[in-house]
Amino acid sequence: MARPQPDRVAEPVVQRMRLRYAKRGPLRFSSHRDFQRAFERAVRRAGVPIAFSAGFSPHPRISYANAAPTGIASEAEYLEIGLTHPVPPEQLRAALDAALPPGMDIIEAVVAHAPDFADRLQASIWQAELFDLSPSAVELAVAALLAAPAAEVTRMTKQGLRTFDARPALLGIELEGDQQPVASVILRLVVRHTIPAVRPDDILQALFSVGSLQTRTPPRVMRRSQGPLLDDARDVGDPLAADRV
Repeated sequence: MARPQPDRVAEPVVQRMRLRYAKRGPLRFSSHRDFQRAFERAVRRAGVPIAFSAGFSPHPRISYANAAPTGIASEAEYLEIGLTHPVPPEQLRAALDAALPPGMDIIEAVVAHAPDFADRLQASIWQAELFDLSPSAVELAVAALLAAPAAEVTRMTKQGLRTFDARPALLGIELEGDQQPVASVILRLVVRHTIPAVRPDDILQALFSVGSLQTRTPPRVMRRSQGPLLDDARDVGDPLAADRV
């Protein structure tokens, strides 16, 4: 018996585009899978000439890099798509942004020129807003965490409950603002991307444990940026810089 043939002939990828997008407001509670579905719908609505894989179950050529956890806002999420026809970057950005719901926003589109994009995403800058805590108490907890040789945390994973040391991934943590009594305290965290991944909520769990902090209001966390570590390991660069030719 002759083997069935796939009913789609895959067109070659002639242009790869890297997109920076944001998750804002209530849509920070959307999962990564929710965003994938919304983005694939937006691709169809915008008429993007997306390339598909070959075979019996073709999939759009979309790859995602280091997505933020559900419930965390972000200004620096990245994905790459393969196109069968060239499209001007700004035209693509505007069309996809218009086809996505508000809060899922395409910030920038850049033609991919350099390889190994994922390797450029070495660390993230996170902002954490803590409520019902005094700046002095948080400052003491920060000092204790930075001085700690290890900071074990426990998190539920797909493999079950797991305990690991979050301290090696923490490159920096500091309070922002004038340290006066306020309704909330803002922290800036620099966290290296590791395996297993250390998330900002892991760092906050360690901070609360080491500093004996307690609050009934969950912290509000946002990713400000992610990219290659700069020389002082206190900031990250633009991961799209190598593609801006």
